[in-house]
Amino acid sequence: MDEVVAVRRVVKRFGAFTALAGVSLTIGQKQFFTLLGPSGCGKTTLLRCIAGFEDLSEGTILLEGRDIAGLAPNLRPVNTVFQHYALFPHMTVAQNVAFGLKMQGMAPGPRLKRAGEMLELVHLSGFADRLPSQLSGGQQQRVALARALAPSPRVLLLDEPLSALDLKLRQAMRVELKQLQEETGITFVFVTHDQEEALTMSDRIAVMSAGEVRQIGSPREIYEAPVNRFVAGFIGETNLLPVRVASFAGGMARVVLPGGHQLTCPGAQTAPTGTPHVSIRPERMTLVPPGSGDLDASVERLIYLGTDLQVLARLADGTALHLRMQNSARATPPGAGSTIGVAIEEGAARLLAD
Repeated sequence: MDEVVAVRRVVKRFGAFTALAGVSLTIGQKQFFTLLGPSGCGKTTLLRCIAGFEDLSEGTILLEGRDIAGLAPNLRPVNTVFQHYALFPHMTVAQNVAFGLKMQGMAPGPRLKRAGEMLELVHLSGFADRLPSQLSGGQQQRVALARALAPSPRVLLLDEPLSALDLKLRQAMRVELKQLQEETGITFVFVTHDQEEALTMSDRIAVMSAGEVRQIGSPREIYEAPVNRFVAGFIGETNLLPVRVASFAGGMARVVLPGGHQLTCPGAQTAPTGTPHVSIRPERMTLVPPGSGDLDASVERLIYLGTDLQVLARLADGTALHLRMQNSARATPPGAGSTIGVAIEEGAARLLAD
């Protein structure tokens, strides 16, 4: 991987509070790289450090091998799209897109031509003479993207740019944003707390918590092979079941589930300490007659989700269990208070490090 951005042991303190606690990661060329985590985890602070809006307390950030710590934000070959698009209300769409080029000293003819190319790229060619107030939220977002892309930055930083949009528009913009990144070949660094956004758009994801990177990988790796309880619980929906480790060797464990059944599962590279848990995704579990599966549970509630029915159940030891069954006229859902058997798909359980 040819790296564009290298973050090395970056620490950022605000007084006594440490927002970033020794973060290290690399971002490759033409990648859609997502910083994912809950509010306050440090993802936006890291983005601002790359942009130059925050100074580092410790560590180094390299852009194409060059230390950019001493560069002012306007001298860095990066651009930022903020959560609030910050369009100039008195300027037309074309003038907004061309503004950065004007600040760079580009002549009027070439910059208007470039602005037109960017508006065509984001499918707004017919909106050049409108004011931002005459646009929808999704259109304003496209204008902000076009303005950020116009100077051809090496890296485009996006700080939760879809959060102000309604659900349907947000879902549509995910597809457009990924397509735009692939068409331009520019490295995108995207900040979000939305797991679905991260999974659908990213080439690689860094999951952050409390100022640290907890795991980096592809969307499939992050979802299918979480390394710890935080990642497993934060990405999508999962069942965290306490187990007893009967044997452990080479990253493979034989574990005893609540109720006594045993499973062989991959996971932690070292034997976990404390109370070990396995992660099992709801879609990797199937309802079977009581006593014929790996677990028995008591149904507490059914939740209708349209395409699926979510079954909320509880094991005898009190552990909550979430399952999903496809919504079908051929399937008879269990009733509240009934006992169900649960079969776990082979290879679905993963032993977690903590």
